[in-house]
Amino acid sequence: MSQSSPVPRPRVVIVGGGFGGLAAARELANAPVDVTVLDRRNYHLFQPLLYQVATAALSPSEIAWPIRHLLRRQANARVLLAEATGVDLDAGSVRTTAGDQPYDYLVVATGAAHSYFGHPEWADWAPGLKSIEDATAIRRRVLGAFERAENAAAAEREGLLTFVIVGGGPTGVEMAGAVAELARDALARDFRNVDPRDAKVVLIEAGERILAAFPESLAAYATRMLERLGVTVMTRTAVTGCDAQGVDLGDERLASSTVIWAAGVAASPLAADLAGPHDRAGRSVVEEDLSLQGHPNVFVVGDAASMTGPAGVPVPGIAPAAKQAGRHAALVIEAQVAGRPTPGAFRYRHAGDLATIGRSAAVVRFDGFRLTGWLGWVFWGLAHIYFLIGLRNRVAVALDWSWSWLTRQRHVRLIIG
Repeated sequence: MSQSSPVPRPRVVIVGGGFGGLAAARELANAPVDVTVLDRRNYHLFQPLLYQVATAALSPSEIAWPIRHLLRRQANARVLLAEATGVDLDAGSVRTTAGDQPYDYLVVATGAAHSYFGHPEWADWAPGLKSIEDATAIRRRVLGAFERAENAAAAEREGLLTFVIVGGGPTGVEMAGAVAELARDALARDFRNVDPRDAKVVLIEAGERILAAFPESLAAYATRMLERLGVTVMTRTAVTGCDAQGVDLGDERLASSTVIWAAGVAASPLAADLAGPHDRAGRSVVEEDLSLQGHPNVFVVGDAASMTGPAGVPVPGIAPAAKQAGRHAALVIEAQVAGRPTPGAFRYRHAGDLATIGRSAAVVRFDGFRLTGWLGWVFWGLAHIYFLIGLRNRVAVALDWSWSWLTRQRHVRLIIG
């Protein structure tokens, strides 16, 4: 009697090893499927602390972990180091630099890129902050500006010691505070010809105020604390030009050799090329269960998707939202594979908003209460340490922060590249 061959298990391909992709992979750990996590980098990155790498407070290894290590105990998962270049929805295959990867279910979690509002050429002069490469490049620019100013003529120093951050969201606010503290504390006594405390940090926001997603009282507190650090906060101001010598603000010219972009996001090229409707940022407008319109076996999560919550409120592009979306997509896949009713519409649960301004100052809105000052800063720190992966990284970051707080020093002041 002939023996029947085993029925192949459904293949789930997850493109992207960020918050959404990793959450989806882990949720599928006990499902009767074969999971492939595909990413062009071999590590998962804790992006909320990336600005601390850029300002010499943390090492890249403290906020990144190999994806293979994170999934080593998940028997149904494999990791593929490759870049996805396209999706053939009709054939059910992802085109990659390592060959085509067929799928029965697909989760696109490719995150977002920077948006320069129709001026991609600005990227050469105003790098954004999405990867470790971005962070180390910004660190090189910031530290290099002080080194160049030490040996520059007096007329050139003002532009070298002017740092412009474009975008008043949490990333821009945190970056502005960190650069100001780096100049006035960590570098204050290290130079002979220039005084780093003379550095000028300018935060530019096109909207009415910084931290638009926060309550107005918390945004006002953040503005006061930034100004106390010496940061110039400019609201209702749009950047109209950018080059190697600085930025244009309408008719005004602001000379700066270091411009950092923290304004606006755009969908990754893979998500922008998917079939179906997209929003103005190029993100896929998904169905209620996060599936791609017309393709119930394809899901788009995190910053690659335009998601809405109850009453049509847009889901913010933050790590908790990506995690929740990744888990929801995985639950829908599990239900479809098992022939059970699916969980239905995705419902985002917003826990709160956090942003640190600098030493012993932060703003927190969490589960109905608000914190500022030292208490807010402690809460912000504990929350970030809790969500880091691995005991070693939690301990290392906690020790680094404690040392920096006690000594006002930054230990990762390396100019690389």
